[in-house]
Parts: sequence; C-alpha cells; structure tokens
Amino acid sequence: MGELKDPTRQRGAAWKKTAAVLFLLAPMATVAQVSLSTTVDLAEKSSPAVRSAQANLLKARAALAETKDAYIPTFNAGASPGYAYGYPLGEPAFFNATSQSLVVSFSQPDYIRAARAGVNSARLSLKNTQQQVALDVALTYVQLDHDLREIAALEQEKDYADALTEMEQQRVAAGVDATMDSLRAQLTAAKVDEKRIHLENDANDMRLRLSHLAGVPATGLNTVSTSIPPPPPLPPASGIDETLPTSDPGVAAAYATAKSKFYTSFGDARQNYRPIVTFGAQYALFQKFAGYTEYFRGFQYNNLALGVQVTFPIFDATRRSRARESAADAVLAQADADAARNTLSEQTQTMRGTVRELAAQQRVAQLESHVAQAQLKTVETELANGTGSATAQPVSPVQAQQAHIEERERYEDSLDANFNLMKVELNLLRVTGQIDSWLQSSLSVPNAPMPPVIPKSLP
Repeated sequence: MGELKDPTRQRGAAWKKTAAVLFLLAPMATVAQVSLSTTVDLAEKSSPAVRSAQANLLKARAALAETKDAYIPTFNAGASPGYAYGYPLGEPAFFNATSQSLVVSFSQPDYIRAARAGVNSARLSLKNTQQQVALDVALTYVQLDHDLREIAALEQEKDYADALTEMEQQRVAAGVDATMDSLRAQLTAAKVDEKRIHLENDANDMRLRLSHLAGVPATGLNTVSTSIPPPPPLPPASGIDETLPTSDPGVAAAYATAKSKFYTSFGDARQNYRPIVTFGAQYALFQKFAGYTEYFRGFQYNNLALGVQVTFPIFDATRRSRARESAADAVLAQADADAARNTLSEQTQTMRGTVRELAAQQRVAQLESHVAQAQLKTVETELANGTGSATAQPVSPVQAQQAHIEERERYEDSLDANFNLMKVELNLLRVTGQIDSWLQSSLSVPNAPMPPVIPKSLP
C-alpha cells in the first residue's frame, strides 16, 4: 500500500503555492495599461464637467416642457371644514376644486421657441464639454506616453553616460586624459539624471490627472502607444469663418443662446397691447351645517362655474421695461457669440501657422536623429572592424559611448518635436470639429511598431 499523506500538510503546501503565485503576480497587478479610446470613454462618463452639462440639458428640457404646459389645465382640490356662529362669514364651501389654463397668448409661442432654442444651446454645450474633456484626456494621455518613451531613452543614455564616466576616470588615472574630460562625462550623466527626474515627476502628474479625469487608478498607469492614431489631414483654411458656427459646438451654443434670448425679447415685447385669454372652472360643495340655510334663501349645496377671462394689458410700465431689458440681453448675447467666433477664427489661423513651423522642426529633428543613428552604426563598425585605413585615427571606446549618447539625445529631441506638434494638432482638431472622428479612428489603429531603440552595444 502507498504511504498515507497528511491532509494538513497538503493544505499547507497548497497555501504556499498560492501565496507564491500571488507574490509573483503582485508586481504585475500594479501596472495597468489603458488605451486612449477607453480612457476618453471613461472620462466622458465620469467627468464632473460632463455631469454638470447633462444636468443643464435636463433643466433646459424641463423649462421647455413648462412653457408648453401653460396650455394644459391645472386641477386643484381642497376642503375647509369648520363651524360658524351667528351670521356666516366667508364662502360656505366645505369642498372645492378649481381648474385653469392659458387659451390665447401672443407671447407664449415666442417663449416656447426661446425654450426650444435653450434646449439646443444646452445640447451643444454638452457636446462642447464632452469634446473639451476628450481633448484634455487626449493631451494628457499623449504627454504621458511621450514622458514614458523619453524616460526609457534616458535610461539607456544614463547607462552610456555612466560607462563613459567610468572610462574617463580610468583614463585619467592612467594619465591618458585630463581631469576635465572626466568632469565633462560626469556633467553629462548629471544632466541625464536631472532630465529623467523631471520627466518622472511630470509622468506622475499626468497619471494623477488621468485618474481624476477618467476615474482610473493612478498607480502604475501606463499608456498603449499603438492606440494613439496619427492626426488626419486638416481641412482647407478657406471659409473657416463660415464653418466655425457649426464645426465648433461652443460657438454654436453661443449663437443658440442668443437666438433664445431674441425669442424671449419678442415674447416680452408682445405682452403689451395684446389680449390674454385664460380658461377657468370651479366646483364647490357648500356646508350643510353652521346655519347657512337660515340666512340664505334657496341655498344650493352643489355649485359649478365655467368661463374664460379676457385681459387687455393697455399700459404696464413694468412689462415695457422688462421688454427693453430682454432686448438688450439678446443684443449682448449676439455680440458675445460674434466675439467668440472671431476669437476662435484668429486662434485657428495662428494654430495653422504654428503647425507648419512645428512640422518643419519635426522634420529637422527626425533627420538629425537618423544622421545620429547612421553615425553610431559607422562608429560601432569601425570599433569592431577597424577604419580600413592605415592613416586614419582608430575609434576608441570613449568615442563609441559618446556616439551612443549623441544618438539618444537626438532621438529624445525627435520625441519632443513630435509631442509639440501633436499638442497643436489636437487643439486644431478640436476647433475644426474633427476630434471625435480622430478618437473613433483610434479604435481601428493597427499595432504599429514602436520607434527604433538602438541597443546598448552592437555586435
């Protein structure tokens, strides 16, 4: 027979295995990769600004319903039991019910149109807020991705700088190089440390901001670089002023607000010199006690009244002043909308010019990075195989490390140029109304390879 196993020991071994697996998975659980589209979607659902805009839209819809409900009859009921001694005072109603509604008003249709324009303004404001939140998330996400890429490059550059420092210290000790060369190498390494610390702090700030915007944990938050699509081609600059009121929801909301205020001013102006017709109905059940029958001949318990009331506002100074006030508000809202359109038009033109300049800087930075990579390959080849010329100065390991550092610096400059251009392009997409389509394209972006990273040493 086989040896019997202690179940307690078996359970203890199982727990040890489980604990070991959890221990190995714990570091992995602290790192979370979230794509750009997922982050934006979470932010648009949890952002306080979006929730506030949604509440304003609900309020505007309720205001529109309120203007329409003026034509729906109201109904109220009540009872007033009591006892009277002597001659009855007041109406002898024990139970009463009333109903009234608006029948004809020359101002109410304008108020309904104003409320409908207010709903449109609130809807556009919600869209504007959602696009602004999407832009904020995209800019923060792109900046975090840029920081992480550059930190990875700086870590490699730090290895090269440390190796260069060690080589120079050895050469100074051997009397080959001067002390100044060692100090220069140490300065290079110190600058790399300074820049890396700055980027690490900035990356932590971007993680915290994404956490606040999208409600995701900030600790260990990393980006998915392949989820960031390239910006689409920009529309032509001609006719930008005509398209701004429709392409930018913020400007469109301002014009909708002005339209609502104009309708309100029309309604206030028609309050004077135009009749108002209202419908009214009332039922009352009079009391059978308290001696009403002793003082009123032919006392009727059930009573009903129906009718309409026609009012001609011949003169009302308050309404006339209110009409002038609402007309001024409408003109002011129209002027604010025009100013917002003009400001946005100027910003758009400025951003277009900035994009051209940054695109040229990006091209220069990319070419400098390619040149540095080609020079590095040449240095590594000559270090491994020689220069191939008896008169040429041989390449030293110090020169190889310096070439590595130079290549990493030019690559980091290229990352900076890409990021600076991307920021302006995203703002321009926001103005031209393309930010939503750009984010939608991130759902179908193929897994593009990461930019090339030069290894620490070539064979």
